[in-house]
Amino acid sequence: MSGPDTGGDGVRGARPGRAAAVGRGPAGKGGAHRKSRGRRERRGRRGERAMVPDAEFTSYYGKPILNPPTWKALDIAGYFFLGGLAGAGSVLAAGAHLTGRPVTARALKISSLVAISGSAAALVHDLGRPARFHHMLRVMKPTSPMSVGSWLLMVYGPAAGGAAVLGVTRLFPRLGAAATAGAAALGPAVAAYTAVLAADTAVPAWHGGHRELPFVFAGSATAAASGMALIACPVVETGPLRSTAVFGTVLEAGATRLMERRLGMVAEAYRQGKAGRLMRAAELLGTAGAAGAVLLAGRSRTAAVLSGTALLTASACTRFGVFYAGVRSAEDPKYTVVPQRERRDARAQA
Repeated sequence: MSGPDTGGDGVRGARPGRAAAVGRGPAGKGGAHRKSRGRRERRGRRGERAMVPDAEFTSYYGKPILNPPTWKALDIAGYFFLGGLAGAGSVLAAGAHLTGRPVTARALKISSLVAISGSAAALVHDLGRPARFHHMLRVMKPTSPMSVGSWLLMVYGPAAGGAAVLGVTRLFPRLGAAATAGAAALGPAVAAYTAVLAADTAVPAWHGGHRELPFVFAGSATAAASGMALIACPVVETGPLRSTAVFGTVLEAGATRLMERRLGMVAEAYRQGKAGRLMRAAELLGTAGAAGAVLLAGRSRTAAVLSGTALLTASACTRFGVFYAGVRSAEDPKYTVVPQRERRDARAQA
């Protein structure tokens, strides 16, 4: 094979077009690359769809960054719901007692006692052994929502029990009134502290909504207790309770909207899957129950029962929806990492 020779007067025997060009690949591939890029740009301008999908966020091997909650839905969501029903019921029972509605007061005191007993039983069942609840009472730690909640249940339970028993037996009226007042004073904390307990975790859907979640639980509890009163009490005594049903429903819906708006992309956990179906059911049932309470429950016992049942069911759906949203947000790593990056970028810009 012969090739070009190099001499003092230059290259001899070189063929034109065979010399390498600076910045080009072999055999003129740089020009082909530029032509290919031009064709792609023209296709992009024509609006053709790219064949390669956009990259999606994922973690190493698709593993969760957080350990999802291992709590049982029936235990913990039931604990949330029953505690809220008990706490709000005690507040409404005290109001009924003061305004001369004895049947309503007794019914709500009994429902609060039954609800707080069921709530405590669900908590102990989730702990696995009753002794573990006792162990949480060894110390009082104000910075721990679980510790504060355990002591709150220990104080509230006897007060609610005394109010119910003395209200039914009509013995020691002054002591019964004191127990009613004590349970009512602790009722708002019992209704909402479980939201603080959930928000104190690293679960994105719970922790990110730490400002609004207590109001969601308080509104849901108020609607549930009002619904219980509509079911158990005579129509002539339920006038104020129909108003509180509307108040609780509006408070819950408004706080939920604000929470989802502030959560950003994490709000997807409340709108999709099982949590999304439960939250939509809660909204529909709550609206129907509040409308029925205002428009029909004052004239019909059947309408009052149906409206109260809708309100109770809506409150339960809210608690289970919040629970499942938290589990979903912990299982998907993007709900942990993407908001962290957004907060980091926001701090850097500030």
